[in-house]
This record gives sequence, structure tokens and C-alpha cells, in this order.
Amino acid sequence: MSVHLVGGGWSPGGDPEVTSAFLAEAAGRAAGSGRIVPRVGILMVVDADTPSAEYREGYPESFRRVAACEPVVTIVGSGETFAPSVLTGIDGLVVAGGLTPAYLAAVDPLVEEIRLLVADGLPYLGFSAGAMIAADRAIVGGWRINGIPVCPEETAEDLDEVTVVEGLGLVDLAVDVHAAQWGTLSRLVAATEAGLVDGGVAIDERTALVVGDDGFAVFGEGSVWQVLDEPAGVIVGTLGA
Repeated sequence: MSVHLVGGGWSPGGDPEVTSAFLAEAAGRAAGSGRIVPRVGILMVVDADTPSAEYREGYPESFRRVAACEPVVTIVGSGETFAPSVLTGIDGLVVAGGLTPAYLAAVDPLVEEIRLLVADGLPYLGFSAGAMIAADRAIVGGWRINGIPVCPEETAEDLDEVTVVEGLGLVDLAVDVHAAQWGTLSRLVAATEAGLVDGGVAIDERTALVVGDDGFAVFGEGSVWQVLDEPAGVIVGTLGA
């Protein structure tokens, strides 16, 4: 079982450093089912024009630019939920980016099945919102704690107070994304200090943290910032490749 957490950022030409390991796992699972080309389920939630039409069309194709695969894309609007059939006959699952609270609501009927499939070896890749909701205690947005700003308001996901809810439970640490690019590391630090979460990771764009049975690995061009809640206070460092 591997969970691939990507901090955002993508290229129409593909991002092999970030997605190759995921696609290789999907190919291995496909081979076990007698398929030559892996079927990759990609779930997207659209709220107004978020994510953009360019992303909705280009992001699934970017996987094909890295390795042979069949993206199976399902798009729902904000407020809608995914049908259980989106999990049928796939060799890897991608939960894409956009408005994080809308994504969590859309996958709510599938949470138990996703947990079972990932535990059975289905590789999961969460991109931005999909990475944030992979946590057991998921930060889904907000920019203030007790009315005090802790990160840029533009990163708030339409929420005021930093909000932590039950996520997919695929990893036992909180996740924030676009860390260096959007300044969200401070949100994770503040949420940890306030006791909303027990630490976690903030992932830069074009960077993946892969969590598996044998530990973790970091891929891509940025950093994965680790936030620890220690008796002496909150400690921040980076995870190495």
C-alpha cells in the first residue's frame, strides 16, 4: 500500500518525478488483474470555475505523458457526491485538486471503500485537495484561529476559522499543501500549537511525499515540511528524500 501526497503544481507535459512511482504501482496492480495498461480513476469536483478548464482537461492527460495508462475521469459539481461505481475496475485512484471541503463532501459515501481498497494495495494519489483529505484529521481550510490570522486569506478555501474534520484516514498525520508557494506552512504550525492537530506535513508544489508500509520517500523539486508537537514546543524541519 502506498499513499502519494502531492502538494500541487502540475505540467501539461507530465511530472515524472512526482507521478512515476504511482503509475508504476498502478501498472503492477493492473498486471495482477491481467491488464496491460492500468486504468487510473481520477476524481474531480468543480466549484464554479475551480479547478480551471485547463486543469480539468490537461491534468488527466499529464499522466499519459509519463507512462502508458488509461485515465478514467469522473467530474461532479460542488454539492454532489461520487457514485460507488467510480471505484470499480481501477488500478490506481487519483483525487485531484480544487476546493477541499467540496472534495471531502463528494467522497464521503466512498470513504470506507477507499480505505479498504488502499489497504488491499490500491495506490492512492492525492493532489492538493486530495492530499489534504487523505489525513485521519484533515485540515480543510480557514485562515484564522480564534480570530487571529495564521496564513494568507486567499488560501482559506471559503472558510474563516481553520477547520479540522475527519478525513479519509489513509495517513495518520495532518497535511497542508502549496506550502512555500501559498504560505500555508504557518497554518499547520498554528493548528499544531493550538492543539487542533498533532503535527503533520506541509508539502511544496511539484513535490510528493510517498507513505508506504516500509516508510516514506520524497520526490520532486520542493520540500516536505514536517511539523512536530514536542514538549518543548512546535518544531519545524524538512523530510529528506
